Amino acid sequence: MPNEIRTILMGTPEFAERIFSKAVPELVDKGLEIVAVITAPDKPVGRKQVLIPSPVKKWALGANFSVLQPDKVRKPEWVAKIKELKPDLIILTAFGQIIPQEILDIPKYKALNIHPSLLPKYRGASPIQSAILNGENETGVCLMIMDQELDHGPILAKSKIQILNSKITYKELSEQLSDTGAELLIKNLFDYIEEKVIPEEQDHSQATFCKLIKKEDGKIDWNKSAREIDCQIRAFQEWPESHTIFDNKILKILEADFKNPSTALGASKKNGEVFLDEDKQLCVQTGNSILILKTLQLEGKKPTSAKEFLNGHKDIIGTILQ
Repeated sequence: MPNEIRTILMGTPEFAERIFSKAVPELVDKGLEIVAVITAPDKPVGRKQVLIPSPVKKWALGANFSVLQPDKVRKPEWVAKIKELKPDLIILTAFGQIIPQEILDIPKYKALNIHPSLLPKYRGASPIQSAILNGENETGVCLMIMDQELDHGPILAKSKIQILNSKITYKELSEQLSDTGAELLIKNLFDYIEEKVIPEEQDHSQATFCKLIKKEDGKIDWNKSAREIDCQIRAFQEWPESHTIFDNKILKILEADFKNPSTALGASKKNGEVFLDEDKQLCVQTGNSILILKTLQLEGKKPTSAKEFLNGHKDIIGTILQ
C-alpha cells in the first residue's frame, strides 16, 4: 500500500464533523496524511452577527489540521491552492458547494463522497430530511467516486439502515447515518486504494433528487395530513423548524403527534383550527386527521409544553392557524 497518501478533507456541518472525528484517527494510523481541511467560511449568527466557525473547522483546529475556507471553491485562486497541496485523494461529505471537474481531476485516487442515501435515490442536498419527509422505512450511506454531475458517480460501497423508529428526528437519523458513513469509509478506503474494489455504475434511470431546503419550507400547510405535518416537524427539527402563525406571531411546532379523530371531533373543524380533544390535549385539525401539539415556541419566548402554553394562551382555542 502507498505510504503517506496526501489527503484533503472537505465538509461543513455536524454530519461531516462526526464522520471525520470517528474515521480520520484510524485512517491516519493506516497511512493517510491530512494536508488540509476545507470547509465553509465562518457564518454570522444572531442579532450581533457574531462569526461562528463550522463544526468541521472546530474539529480540524482541535486536531491541528490546516484549515481553508473558500467562499467559492471553483474560483481560480482556490483551484490553484488545491493544486499546490498536491493531494493524492479528496474525501468529501456535506461540503455544500459543487466541486468543478478541474479539482476532481487533481488527485490520482480521485475525489470520494460519503452520501447519506441509497443512491441513485435522493441525490442532492437534503437526503436525510427527504427520507423522513417521505416516511421511508430504510435509508443508508454510499461511498462513491465523484464526477461533475450531482451524486452521479460510481459506487464503491453502500450500507443500508432500517428506520425502525417511526418517530425518528433529523438529528437522530443524521447521527445514525454519520456513524454508518464513518464505518463504511474505514472499512473500504484502503481496499479501494489497493484496487480491491470494483466501482459499480449507478442505475441512472432510477435517480430521484431532493431539493435544497429553504427557510420558507418550514411553513406548515394545514391542508396536508397530520402524518405529513408530523414528518415535516421531525425532518426540519434542526432547521428551518416548522412554524405557523398565531396572533400575528411565529409559532414553532417543535414536537407533535397525530391520531384519527372521533366522528364528533372532526365533523365541524376547519383545517388549521385549534381545539381540545376528549383528553384535553391541544390539537389542530388538518386535511386528514388530527395533529396533537406537544412542544411549542412562540416568537421571542422559550420552548414550552403544550399544557404550559395553553395556561398562558387560552385564546388559541378556536383560532385558525395560518
